[in-house]
Amino acid sequence: MLAALKSAAVLKPSSLRQLATWAHIPMGPPDTILGITEAFKRDPHAQKMNLGAGAYRTDNGHPYVLSSVRKAEHSLLAQLQDKEYLPITGLAQFTDAATKLAYGAQSPALQGGRLAVTQSISGTGALRIGAEFLNKHYPNHQVYLPNPTWGNHGAIFRASGLEVKQYRYFDKSTNGLNLEAMLEDIREMPQGSVVLLHACAHNPTGVDPSLEQWAEIQQAMEEKGHLAFFDMAYQGFASGDADRDAGALRMFVEGDRVPVVLAQSFAKNMGLYGERVGTFSVVSNDKEERDRVLSQMKILIRPLYSNPPVYGARIAAEVLTNEELRKEWLAEVKMMADRIIGMRSALRSELENLGSKREWKHVTDQIGMFCYTGLLPEQVDSLARDYHIYLTRDGRVSIAGITSGNVKYLAESIHAVTKD
Repeated sequence: MLAALKSAAVLKPSSLRQLATWAHIPMGPPDTILGITEAFKRDPHAQKMNLGAGAYRTDNGHPYVLSSVRKAEHSLLAQLQDKEYLPITGLAQFTDAATKLAYGAQSPALQGGRLAVTQSISGTGALRIGAEFLNKHYPNHQVYLPNPTWGNHGAIFRASGLEVKQYRYFDKSTNGLNLEAMLEDIREMPQGSVVLLHACAHNPTGVDPSLEQWAEIQQAMEEKGHLAFFDMAYQGFASGDADRDAGALRMFVEGDRVPVVLAQSFAKNMGLYGERVGTFSVVSNDKEERDRVLSQMKILIRPLYSNPPVYGARIAAEVLTNEELRKEWLAEVKMMADRIIGMRSALRSELENLGSKREWKHVTDQIGMFCYTGLLPEQVDSLARDYHIYLTRDGRVSIAGITSGNVKYLAESIHAVTKD
């Protein structure tokens, strides 16, 4: 034994490095959005613009904390609440208020006591809980995502053991919805597939179906017995009207012909990005089924993170249940949505005034934080290299990063890289 210890003691540092446990691990690829932000930070140019990040900014380009949220925080501070653990499914006051906002207070799912809901770690956590739940309890493990979709969707569902496929959604020739192709793909999916649907403000395209088109989608889903997995990250933030933005979800639930689950987030519409506040819910057939579904949710959540954080949920609950704060919040949400809509109009006008030969109608037809501009990857590269404007290489622009002070420069730069 002594000899072995002496032998180990004389090992050179280089020999120890060769025996490193994690030496085989390769370097992972950088995150696309974080890479854009880092390039933006390194750029010293005075007119640089970061149009990649999906976070609201004021017309001065600054982060915005909602007044209603600040007031809720002051109220909570005065209450001197404890920091005890929440139940596995979270703060009931929050989940009750959140689901009323999403489904509507008079929703048959709520009135009938059929909704199984849990607090989640924002929208990403809600999607992961839902994906894990489907992998364990839903017979069809194929989930279809719109092409394109949020970059994290595929990773979340694959990590949960589901088989990820795509359906056609965006029409590059019109920069709008390819409804015919979407319906065709829905009808060709295997019976009972999981179909991910963006409830409003589709990310990354900003292209949403009309209510009439949603009715056609619902019919096609019903014909094949598919399950609708709604992702609602922008309620109220899209049109400025929370009820309007929930129209598709409520249509499906009230129709009661297509199974529905929902991932809900308050990162964007309350500005609670870092607080990570959301819900995951399943519309069940009756109370008894709801209880069984909820019991299985708890079993999934317990080994994942045990129970959710309390502070952000308390803020959201305070805003949603205090009538005065709720009114102020809804007004602030509309203000944010209106500023984004205004920047869309300004960008389109500036491009058209420059004499661009391109059609820019899609800039104002699309909705929500993001615009799919139709810019090619090499044009995006030119914007970064020559004009210090940073966005994702698929041409997605975060409209929230545009201000009245830089919209003209942006239009001039886009015009320069798109001229024939």
